[in-house]
Amino acid sequence: MKVLIADPFEQSGLDALIELGCRTSYQPDLRDEALTSAIVESGAEVLVVRSTRVTEEMMEAGVSRGRLSLVVRAGAGYNTIDVAAASARGIFVANCPGKNSIAVAELAFGLMLSLDRQIPDNVADLRAGAWKKKTYSQARGLHGRTLGLIGLGQIGQEMIVRAHSFGMRVLGWSRRLTPERAAAMGIGFRQTILEVAHEADVLSLHLALTPETRGLINRSVFETMRPGSFVLNTSRAEIIDQSALADAIREKGLRAGLDVFAEEPATATGEFRDEIVSLPGVYGTHHIGASTDQAQEAIAAETVRIIGTYFETGKVLHAVNLARRSAATHLLVVRHKDRPGVLAHVLNQVKAADLNVQQMENLLFDGGEAALARIELNGTLEPEQMARIREGNPDILEASLLRI
Repeated sequence: MKVLIADPFEQSGLDALIELGCRTSYQPDLRDEALTSAIVESGAEVLVVRSTRVTEEMMEAGVSRGRLSLVVRAGAGYNTIDVAAASARGIFVANCPGKNSIAVAELAFGLMLSLDRQIPDNVADLRAGAWKKKTYSQARGLHGRTLGLIGLGQIGQEMIVRAHSFGMRVLGWSRRLTPERAAAMGIGFRQTILEVAHEADVLSLHLALTPETRGLINRSVFETMRPGSFVLNTSRAEIIDQSALADAIREKGLRAGLDVFAEEPATATGEFRDEIVSLPGVYGTHHIGASTDQAQEAIAAETVRIIGTYFETGKVLHAVNLARRSAATHLLVVRHKDRPGVLAHVLNQVKAADLNVQQMENLLFDGGEAALARIELNGTLEPEQMARIREGNPDILEASLLRI
């Protein structure tokens, strides 16, 4: 299997891919047209990226002029990949969820502590030769404060562990959170984001960027927060209404710890201009939440596991673009002898009925003499069509049609 890696990748991962028997092309600086050309010229079946954008043009080139069938995001988020374009062309998209959870939670707490104790300003003044002990002795402390978590995936859950160690009270909201699950986590359940924001001394965001979460943290959220509260964002900048956040910082004295920004350079180095970092009470880092050695080694290992499983079984771990629900309305169940031509006969009858197979599996009984085919269809078969399936092949033992 040919693998093209278009972003920096751990040496341990490169070595593991070679051990799997993959022919790996490591070109970590590919972008735009150069990447499109490399996808075609390398004949890559798998493309691995971190921050590099994968566009519809690349997908089309990968299918029409290349062999691309899987894109792996070596990280958790996959908003830099045109997933819809991949799905339309039958290209799997997979990610590595949870492997950077600890690293992101650690940075979020670093930002929280920095805001509370003004650590960056302390350092800057000391380096400038200014001693301001009285100024920097003013801090509220974290013990007994309320941490509000928006999003309770693996990163959010790592935040809970650390918050409890600091003696913080924790409240949470997510679309799937129930009072029972919240109680099991040892946190308070709240039905809305506004309820969490109203009570939180620190509001920390841990959501994936989707059409539903874009701009979810808006002006009304900041209006309900208490003056002087903290906002932490180590997920995606687009989750926050940036102008509303800037206004809340100016007008309510909210303080913000940000690892993500609306306009970030596309490369590892470059000019950065975002007015929000110049506001008082804002501390920022360079989108480095997942950038620890531990996290990158774990992500590399998971990327290798995804590729290895695909290479050996054809299955894709953590695929993000498989339909959760198909257009199937009926299930055709065929019990049959395991002989050549049986399924071809059944599928010919399905084709004659102008129906489409949505999903299909064939389960083999012990001994290998018989099997059971389960075929999901986007419509129904008439009685005479079912009769042709049953009677048209002597190896058909039984056939039935169920409405899903």
